[in-house]
Amino acid sequence: MLERFLSSGSLGDPSVVRQAPAPDNLLLDAYSQAVVSAAEKLSPSVAKIEVTQKAGSTRNGEPRERQGGGSGFVFTPDGLVLTNSHVVHDASRIEVSLADGRRFPALLIGEDPGTDLAVIRVDAPNLTSAELGDSQKLRVGQLAIAIGNPYGFQYTVTAGVISALGRSLRSYSGRMIDDVIQTDASLNPGNSGGPLVSSAGQVIGVNTATIMGAQGLCFAIGINTAKFVASRLLQQGRIRRAYIGVEAQTVPLHRRVVRFYDLPKETGVIVLTAAEGSPAQKARLREGDVIVAFAGQPIAGVDDLHRLLTEAQVGVKNSIVLLRGSERLEVEIIPREFRE
Repeated sequence: MLERFLSSGSLGDPSVVRQAPAPDNLLLDAYSQAVVSAAEKLSPSVAKIEVTQKAGSTRNGEPRERQGGGSGFVFTPDGLVLTNSHVVHDASRIEVSLADGRRFPALLIGEDPGTDLAVIRVDAPNLTSAELGDSQKLRVGQLAIAIGNPYGFQYTVTAGVISALGRSLRSYSGRMIDDVIQTDASLNPGNSGGPLVSSAGQVIGVNTATIMGAQGLCFAIGINTAKFVASRLLQQGRIRRAYIGVEAQTVPLHRRVVRFYDLPKETGVIVLTAAEGSPAQKARLREGDVIVAFAGQPIAGVDDLHRLLTEAQVGVKNSIVLLRGSERLEVEIIPREFRE
């Protein structure tokens, strides 16, 4: 059979031109080429982070520890690594592994639970730093590539699109993180802190969370937020925020009250307690007071209040508008710096 096939000229006839194997790049479509290119560009910068964290103590009083970890990425040539705060929070030891197999101990420079971001440093030569993009220029529908270490499987790449922009996500500290990127690039435990990457190979976000039980709902902190937080952590080791010292919750306002006082919002923040010696107590806020404005801005809920209590408000005299029973009051308050 083989002899007849050869003698027929299909392979034996020199006039028959054989087609050369296609180069690898021709076997990849544009989408695949973009993912491959971005992954190859970023992989040397991606770090696997392993931590030992404090976990209370034994009955004998000896410290108890647990192992954890996540992902991160080198963003400066001198060894600064960006990751999530929850990955390294309360860590007694941090170790970083790079794509080339090298392992280094790492030092925590600073963390901000309010945005779930942290900066650590490794003392290592010949590091490849990731190129940072601009999350303000992102468009819904553009390619998004996640690189990390889900369940310990090192340097795993997933791809999808940016599903939405401008989301808000509650951090593990309880504060709201604004301008969060939603993507359907698959994330799993261990991806936390890893980079979300554009088709150009630029980091556009820091992967941070998924919603349990949901499919295709994954979130990343915009890289512009990360740049700001990282710069403050490098300067001060922390992010300064203002504090007034109330335990509060969002409540609806009666329609008659809204109409009578011409309030722009139909909800406010009710004071449950004012901490001893706090700015709120000094301003004589009471249990049951409903805050409807701060510093000239309407307050519809606790998250609005958090957003306004920035570093710029520390030590600055401001006004709070509140409802006490059927009475509208305006009092002065001087927020102080919040300490985690």
